[in-house]
Amino acid sequence: MTENEEFRHIVRVASKDLNGNMPICRALIKIKGIGIRMGKSIALVFEKETGTKYDSKLGLLPENLDKVLEDIVLDPKKHGIPVHDLNKRKEYASGEDKHLVMADLDFQARTEFQRLNEIKSYRGLRRSWGLTVRGQRTKSTHRGKGGTIGVMKKDNKK
Repeated sequence: MTENEEFRHIVRVASKDLNGNMPICRALIKIKGIGIRMGKSIALVFEKETGTKYDSKLGLLPENLDKVLEDIVLDPKKHGIPVHDLNKRKEYASGEDKHLVMADLDFQARTEFQRLNEIKSYRGLRRSWGLTVRGQRTKSTHRGKGGTIGVMKKDNKK
């Protein structure tokens, strides 16, 4: 590290504070909606565009490169990341391929579950009841999921 470079312990990318001591590919995993594979893909695209090694520490990046990294995180399809890496392919409303992160991902999931519940689909109903959706057995597992059903014990007050 040279004298003019300043190490930043906290770097803000996509409305999330990331640890500057971690490599770029691992620090990006802390953003909701980005997993290990997507983090590495974004870091490799960032390396191609800026020349910064994908495993260099995030805190060593100059501040002007934060915007480039954030742009790749928010719109990876535009930067050449393949469609199969995105987390929202063929969205229900528009049919587009998107990659959502942070609050957008939460909002999209909530609206999707509301839609499923409104049309009274099997998945929507099971989700609203707090039961498993994908065919798992529930006789002996998932005991703590729902409330108790049956007779309540009387209070012995005298």
